[in-house]
Amino acid sequence: MRDFSPVESGLIAGVDEAGRGPLAGPVVAAAVILDPERPIDGLADSKTLSAKKRLALYQIIQEKALAWAIAEADVSEIDQLNILQATLLAMQRAVNRLSTQPQRVLIDGNRLPVLSIPAQAIVQGDRIIPSISAASILAKVHRDLIMEGYAREFPGFAFDLHKGYGTKQHLVELAQFGPLAIHRKSFKPVNDLLPRGQGG
Repeated sequence: MRDFSPVESGLIAGVDEAGRGPLAGPVVAAAVILDPERPIDGLADSKTLSAKKRLALYQIIQEKALAWAIAEADVSEIDQLNILQATLLAMQRAVNRLSTQPQRVLIDGNRLPVLSIPAQAIVQGDRIIPSISAASILAKVHRDLIMEGYAREFPGFAFDLHKGYGTKQHLVELAQFGPLAIHRKSFKPVNDLLPRGQGG
């Protein structure tokens, strides 16, 4: 993994999200400013790591990073704005919550939220930019913990297993029990099960 630091000196924040695709739960974004004096081994795209490794890194990142922040856009915001705009909103919130303001922001993907700081979108940045990889891990673990909480709150749904994604099991649960308040009504598999006039 290479460092993507610009020629000019300054603090760089990496930003990534988790949960754009699921049918339930919030979309989560994280922003991380790594400390060059305290390097973290094993940073990678969160999707390539085991759950155990992600959780270990989640704790290490919070201990060693110069600054980090996690933010969400909830289901009502996703349904009102659309998933892309809700994702950008969560990213904006995460950057704004950093205790230290970076000079530049590097964001995974090809779209940028509205920020007062210079920012650059990098496709597959979570694979090549350490701070974005760290953000992807924080966002993924934070969201997984939320969904595991929902599994305890709504025992008919195995949110601890499918994390709200549209798996075969989740679709069977939706058909059997109907959508919950945490389901995204603007997403077609959920919308199809709503009484007419209640769609997002």
